[in-house]
This record gives sequence, C-alpha cells and structure tokens, in this order.
Amino acid sequence: MSDANRLLLLRIALIVIGLTFIFGIYTLGILWPSGWTWGQGHSHYLMMIIGVYATLGVFLLIASRNPYAHKGLIWFTVWSSVVHGGIMAVQSLSETAEHGHLVGDVPALFLIAIVLAVLMPRTAGA
Repeated sequence: MSDANRLLLLRIALIVIGLTFIFGIYTLGILWPSGWTWGQGHSHYLMMIIGVYATLGVFLLIASRNPYAHKGLIWFTVWSSVVHGGIMAVQSLSETAEHGHLVGDVPALFLIAIVLAVLMPRTAGA
C-alpha cells in the first residue's frame, strides 16, 4: 500500500473512530449493555468513560486533518486501547456477568489499535 493510500485510509479511520467515540459509546451502551457497560443499573463509571472517550474522539477528528502532526495522540490511542482492552479482557474472563465484553468492547478496542497502527505513515514526510 502506498503512503498516500495509507494516509487517506488513516484519515478516514480517524474520522470514523472519532465519531464513534463521541456518539457511539453511549449508544452502544444503551443498545447492548452486556457488551458495552459494566455492572448492572445506573453507573457513574459509564458517564466518566463516555466523557473521556468523547474528548479523545474530538482530538482524533482534529488529528484526521494532518495525522503525522498528531502521531503522538494516534500512538497513545493505539497503546491505550491495547492496555484498556487487555485489562477488560482479564476482568471479563474472571467475572461471569461480564463475559459479554469479550464480544463487545474488548475486541473493538483491539480492532481500533490494529487499524490505527497498520495505517500510521511509515515515513517522516507522510
């Protein structure tokens, strides 16, 4: 894949992921709580995580304009997604009531990390 194609796909991925972080986490939590929210009933945790990810989503949209200028943010998104997904995977395996996350937000975080890592430009001028 050429650097130009990789950069175009990265820009699209950043927009899709950014919009998902802004609007999708809350929606997925409502539509499929067993795969996207932790615990039962109302949770302050959900609003906190929505706030953090919505903020990250705004910055990913900004990064989509010039991904190379925001490579630190993009790599933060990659590695924080791996760490967050890994911790949630372990917790999901150890808590029977949370197994739905193994087919919900856990693989979604790993997919985000893989897509962004694969699409990051390989040269300084990209």
